[in-house]
Amino acid sequence: MFSLELSETHQMIRDTARQFAQDEIAPSTIDRDKNGIFPTEIVKKLGELGFLGMMIPPEWGGSGMDALAYVIAMEEISKVDASVGVVMSVNNSLVCWGLEAYGTDAQKELWLKPLASGVIHGAFCLSEPEAGSDATQQHTLATKVEGGWALNGTKNWITNGTTAKTYIVFAQTDRELRHKGITCFIIPRDAEGFEPGLKEDKLGIRSSDTCSIGLTNVFVPDDQVLGSVGQGFKIAMESLNGGRIGIAAQALGIAAGAADAAIAYSKQRKAFGKPIAELQAIQMKLADMATNVEASRLLVYRAAYMKDQHMNYIKAAAQAKLMASRTAVQVALEAIQVHGGYGYVREYLVERYLRDAKITEIYEGTSEIQHIVIARELMKELA
Repeated sequence: MFSLELSETHQMIRDTARQFAQDEIAPSTIDRDKNGIFPTEIVKKLGELGFLGMMIPPEWGGSGMDALAYVIAMEEISKVDASVGVVMSVNNSLVCWGLEAYGTDAQKELWLKPLASGVIHGAFCLSEPEAGSDATQQHTLATKVEGGWALNGTKNWITNGTTAKTYIVFAQTDRELRHKGITCFIIPRDAEGFEPGLKEDKLGIRSSDTCSIGLTNVFVPDDQVLGSVGQGFKIAMESLNGGRIGIAAQALGIAAGAADAAIAYSKQRKAFGKPIAELQAIQMKLADMATNVEASRLLVYRAAYMKDQHMNYIKAAAQAKLMASRTAVQVALEAIQVHGGYGYVREYLVERYLRDAKITEIYEGTSEIQHIVIARELMKELA
């Protein structure tokens, strides 16, 4: 039965992630955001703590934790810096999960172990210039050649794109079969013809690296096909279902961080002879913030629980992401309002929460796509 009481293990994960975020991440957050600096040393330390392969069994280099432990850690990391959170999310939810679920033992030994143990981190390459929300429209083409495949095309909006060592790449192997002709490939960073582009200059999560990837006659051996030929779209959609829980936890962290900042500021800032926390107009805002954060947390925890129990969590994951991402934007916006003019400058952090929050309504399925997913699942339940 779903319970809100955290086990000792989950409490330990929360406390460890919270302390790490404060000690290791917080001091450099503003500088990295301002200058778009990738958190190389922080990501390395995350790997050493076991946070880059949390749900992967120990025999494959992971921590062997459940999805609930993962979202708890994601929230605490993202409270301080969502840029670090998204690196952690992609490696856990999209890269490691697919390799563990569909990889052969040889692939797991070669690729999954270093990724799950944090020796390296990976990237997930699905989006293209003309294939965003509609992932069926893959134009990257994989042509069969002797001993493997030759890939040509472009991938867009790739998180960890310039820093990853291993890439999960989707390409069309049979155009006539449309989405059933999409195949998934494992490609190392040093593959000839594989070229990450320049980092995007983004509104938010600026410390994470996002870029396009060019593929020019990239040779991929047959033993680097993940799953079977034509199974790629299924792998992508299943990966994104789980990935939405991670991004929901990231959004939850952003919202919780912004709410905490607003509450703390309202207690010390005075107006009309008393702390603004005593003004009814501010209390209304703080109450709404806290309620929406708690509601989002319930949805995120529920989705993680359902995943852990091997239940159908597709609708729950979409609901969690929809609610948490909306909450992140609204709470961050109100946190700026509570701070007044100070909320508009970098020093007080809340402006970054708003910039970071917006992307959670876009990547790993826009809010519009989440509505479609939820409605589709509802129709199945009512059939």
